[in-house]
Amino acid sequence: MNHTKSILSPTFREALFILLIVFGIMSGSIIFLEAPPHLPIISACILLILYGFLKKVPFKKLEQGMIKGAQSGLGAVFLFFMIGILLSSWMVSGTIPTLMYTGFELAAFPYFYAIVFSICAIVGVGIGSAFTTASTVGLAFIGIADSIDGSLAITAGAIISGAFFGDKMSPLSDTTNLASGVVKVDLFEHIKNMMWTTVPAFMISFILFAVLSPDLSGQDMSVINTLQTSLIEANLVHWMSFIPMFILAVLAIKKVHALLTLGVSSFIACVLGLVQQKLGIAEMFNILFAGYVSSTGNQAIDSLLSRGGLNSMMFTVSLVILALGLGGLLFTLGIIQSILAGIKNWLSTQKSTILTSVSCAMGINLFIGEQYLSILLTGEAFAESYEKQGIARKHLSRVLEDAGTVVNPLVPWSVCGVFLTSVLGVSAFSYLPFTFFCLLCPLLTILYAVSGLAVSKKQKAIRKSVEA
Repeated sequence: MNHTKSILSPTFREALFILLIVFGIMSGSIIFLEAPPHLPIISACILLILYGFLKKVPFKKLEQGMIKGAQSGLGAVFLFFMIGILLSSWMVSGTIPTLMYTGFELAAFPYFYAIVFSICAIVGVGIGSAFTTASTVGLAFIGIADSIDGSLAITAGAIISGAFFGDKMSPLSDTTNLASGVVKVDLFEHIKNMMWTTVPAFMISFILFAVLSPDLSGQDMSVINTLQTSLIEANLVHWMSFIPMFILAVLAIKKVHALLTLGVSSFIACVLGLVQQKLGIAEMFNILFAGYVSSTGNQAIDSLLSRGGLNSMMFTVSLVILALGLGGLLFTLGIIQSILAGIKNWLSTQKSTILTSVSCAMGINLFIGEQYLSILLTGEAFAESYEKQGIARKHLSRVLEDAGTVVNPLVPWSVCGVFLTSVLGVSAFSYLPFTFFCLLCPLLTILYAVSGLAVSKKQKAIRKSVEA
């Protein structure tokens, strides 16, 4: 989408005015009217089409812009379908139920939310995918929190914080490789430099989650024991259920494509499900499409395990297509390009350059809802400006992660926000205040920019010597 040719060249003020109206329609409808995000996005698309008509842009061109924008998200669409299949297959194979059973043992320990955050962070670094971490291990923790009457919002915040710590710091992560690649920075130099913001954000988040963790010392744990017994009686807890997760981790480490990795893990899980649950192939196909339906007789367990399936991803997929179609219109009408061109006039100092790049990455997440575009567009738009100001490129790649990667799940209509809401069953507005890690990373980047800690003195010296 970032290479979509614009038809119009609106002024900066005009483009900003249109963008604010679009944002106002979407955010106002979702926040105050509590409308599903689909209709506000369609309304914003209609507004942009009317704007195009006023500028005498043929509808065919506008349609092509929407289609091209939607096409840029087809990779994510197929990934969502595979995750839906993975969820149902991991349910029927016992992988997620076994994770829940194991996790129930952790529920008796103090600092539950801090434990959730730490485990999701470790798994996220190992797998390199926030989506996979949240939809597997994270989903298990949601079930545990529900059973102990814990806060689902705080639990979701801990899951998302840990998952995106892994997505940000793992050398296996798509976004980490993309951020370092787009500005031509060594991958491990990029990861090392991110520790300036990541380590403090992790430590502060861990402390906050520990403080917020409930005191379970006096709680009756018989409910948890009953849930564990129900899982065992349903034949959903066994050592072989870890095989699909092991296969997933191995393939991820070997950098096998995500679709193949999810597909192989799902296939192994299906084989286990056929053997363990004694299902027919027709039943398995139905589970993969419609989701797993638990029938243990324990209402709490059944509500926790009845989910997944390709069909469960339709809400997410439809919203992603609409959001990216909106982004395609914004590019076709030249609105995004005009905004990017206009803000370059503010890049007169190192501080303003860094702060503007942070604002740009966050703004693209806010208005378009796509983290890859946030990384690509900001990286391409500001690489030259960072060079002119003598700022090392590794600082730009860090900005792309701190204001791009981890901000996307905070936006309710973004790809990550919609997916996480669908999988965890907690709205973005509910979990947003508790995604401490995701909130702290951009704040720390801004703090470093204001204080000057984000500027590499050595890079400045090198540049001056070259110019001399």
